[in-house]
Amino acid sequence: MIEDWAALAKKLSADIRELRGGSPEVMKAFSAMAMSAGAQGALDAKTKELIALAVSVAVRCDDCIAFHAKAASQRGATREEVMETLAMSIYMGAGPSVMYASHALAAFAQFDAEKQA
Repeated sequence: MIEDWAALAKKLSADIRELRGGSPEVMKAFSAMAMSAGAQGALDAKTKELIALAVSVAVRCDDCIAFHAKAASQRGATREEVMETLAMSIYMGAGPSVMYASHALAAFAQFDAEKQA
């Protein structure tokens, strides 16, 4: 299990920068899609990040968990909101989602603690 979610998020940011340099058009399009999908609409940005966190658990993507746990914390998600989100991802993904939900909770706790410091 990943212990340092902040380090993973930092490495992920560096890796994405490298992708942007090597495939600028693809990454520009991906970033535009992410901005459009995450834009304020009928759902607020925090709710959208909680959905993204749930999907990250369901598809078992540690890097996605790091990215979206951090974003959920930055957008003001509470531990209770994260717990309900993870409960839904466990319901939808069964046993493997239980394991990845524990990863997501650990990631959120680290990022939320950093925000409080």
